[in-house]
Amino acid sequence: MSSRADAIDPALLTQWCTERLGSPPAEEIFRSGHLSVVIGLRLADGREVVVKVRPDSPRIAACVEIQRRMFQAGYPCPEPLTDAVPLGRDIATAEAYVPDGALLPSTDQAVRSSAEAFARLIRLAPRPAEVSTLEPAPSWAAWNHAEGGLWPRPEGPDVNLNEVAGADWIDDAGRRARDRLRAGESDAVIGHCDWLAGNLRWSGDALLVVHDWDSMTVDSEAVLVGLAAALYSTVDVDDLATVEETEQFLVAYCDARGRDFSADELERSWAAGVWTRAYDAKYQHTVGQPITSLRESEARERLRRAGTDRGPS
Repeated sequence: MSSRADAIDPALLTQWCTERLGSPPAEEIFRSGHLSVVIGLRLADGREVVVKVRPDSPRIAACVEIQRRMFQAGYPCPEPLTDAVPLGRDIATAEAYVPDGALLPSTDQAVRSSAEAFARLIRLAPRPAEVSTLEPAPSWAAWNHAEGGLWPRPEGPDVNLNEVAGADWIDDAGRRARDRLRAGESDAVIGHCDWLAGNLRWSGDALLVVHDWDSMTVDSEAVLVGLAAALYSTVDVDDLATVEETEQFLVAYCDARGRDFSADELERSWAAGVWTRAYDAKYQHTVGQPITSLRESEARERLRRAGTDRGPS
């Protein structure tokens, strides 16, 4: 458990729940989180809720509004119970607790089920002009950030990925992916940029719930689908998609939307996947972790499919 999670003042949390939810906590069900502290609580009135606490950011209000509208539209997500309101120096929200559910669909059509769920999310999400700002994009999706250097600043530890040398093939992959993404453009939509298997729960082959609505962002449809296709694994929640799974996801998504991507859109989807995987690999290299998000040979193949003239050297 992170020191930040330990630092949440119990008295302040009790006051927050009493004022915002009308009942104090009676029992803590779980506590977890990385960028946010996520606390499952059973309130004194019997309701089970999840309180999320994170550093304040203007984008959180838009994320909550999108989640609320998606819930009202019948999309499987937890019901928001509050707006984004202060808790000490941080910002907090509460949502209904949705327990249980399998980590992966029970059928051999897991990629298709996930792609269809993502297509429905894109279709039901409000247009960017209908909500307040979703800037800045989460770092792993911020290929077009305005900061200096190739890599944006991570949300977590205070490190600068651009100040750490190597691995050269990771920097090369990220640069080529960014350049390919900048070479095309299409209308912006709202979507989920952290479509990991661990953020979804299933009942058989039906989607039970999607979590992590702080990961909503604005980008072209092809880019958002490319991020999802590069992340969602059908094997294990601790794995990322293989090249074959990414290809299957893209095909299934286009089937679900009823129209194929153009050649340019498809290449930008592959480039988006390279960007997010290379960003994570660069972060792992920077903080001294094993590089598990991308292999050099895989980067080369994904870049080839993105239409770049050559892979990492």
